[in-house]
Amino acid sequence: MQKLVNTLENCGYKVHLAKDKNEAFEISKTYIKDGISVGLGGSTSVGQIGLLDYLLNNKNITLYNQYEAGITMDENIERRRKGILTDLYVTGTNALTKDGKLVNADGSGNRVAAMIFGPKNVLVIVGKNKIVETVEDGFKRIMDVAAIKNIDRMNSKAIEMGKEPRHNLDNIANKFTYIKADDKDRIILILVDEELGF
Repeated sequence: MQKLVNTLENCGYKVHLAKDKNEAFEISKTYIKDGISVGLGGSTSVGQIGLLDYLLNNKNITLYNQYEAGITMDENIERRRKGILTDLYVTGTNALTKDGKLVNADGSGNRVAAMIFGPKNVLVIVGKNKIVETVEDGFKRIMDVAAIKNIDRMNSKAIEMGKEPRHNLDNIANKFTYIKADDKDRIILILVDEELGF
């Protein structure tokens, strides 16, 4: 694991190791300072460690929550736009290669755009199931695992909210990216020794 940490740090990432989701949550909270603005990328992992609820209930930050029930699509888009220009963007990743590449697909593109440029910092929660050998393995993981599970998750959420389930392989993974390095410590990775997310 130390070899992976060294590789990731050489890519410019700040790296934390967490033995479980509770420790990942405690580490994450240290980045949530009073007065900051926070953007959200769609991430099951963020919810699983308890960070999403923590952010939703934190009255000392400005949170651009595009998932709030009852908002219009125009408001949803506006919050995603504002989320890209925040102090901290919180998300997961579809895959992380052993040579340090963050591999992702996105439907609308706000999550991958924010990871590339915009927020002052990006906090990425990475379960051990997301670590793969190569970029090709990362893209394979996206199509064979993450996209399928996210289609089901997003369509179930749409039905729950009284909306039309519209997600499929043609529209859920429209934009593909991989990041091989970034400015020192801008991207903060919390590697969790548990399986998280899709």
